Amino acid sequence: MTGTATRMQRSKSPDERLIADCLKGDHAAWAALIDKYKNLIYSIPIKLGMHDDAADIFQAVCLDLLSQLARLREPRALPKWLIQTCYHKCLRVRRSAGRWVDLQDEHFENIAAASGSALPEDMLTQLQREQALREVMTNLPERCRRMIHMLFFETPARPYQEIANELGLATGSIGFIRGRCLTRLRKELEKVGF
Repeated sequence: MTGTATRMQRSKSPDERLIADCLKGDHAAWAALIDKYKNLIYSIPIKLGMHDDAADIFQAVCLDLLSQLARLREPRALPKWLIQTCYHKCLRVRRSAGRWVDLQDEHFENIAAASGSALPEDMLTQLQREQALREVMTNLPERCRRMIHMLFFETPARPYQEIANELGLATGSIGFIRGRCLTRLRKELEKVGF
């Protein structure tokens, strides 16, 4: 198995196993754990309009994860811990930069809510739902995962002909396969209580 395939396989493992392997010093487990949660971590500064600081915040959260992982009492709480840690890093960066916020800024509500330092409940719920979707997507067959990503997560939208060529399918079959993939995705989401 290649390193990427091993990381993909491990990223499908329960957090308990990944965390245990990380604590044993398994570098592949660390890579898989970071790979599993990188989009979650990056999404928080992006949602707060902190595009320029996202990489630094990501790095700081990963360092906290490295130093604090042994203290995590419940592995299932890792996503929420990451969300809260990242959110607080964003607040610290925002405060230390002393940035002015334009009242017309579309992110003003999030930034204003952030000043209370408690993560807004609706934001926490949204972030948890997004992470659940990411995790369920990794369990789909590769063709479904790629098709759903190309159809719904890429901007600008790609034409069916281009998607068909890349997946080695007839253009006319995209709609049918898309329907099957979305049905499978819905069933997987229902299994996790989405």
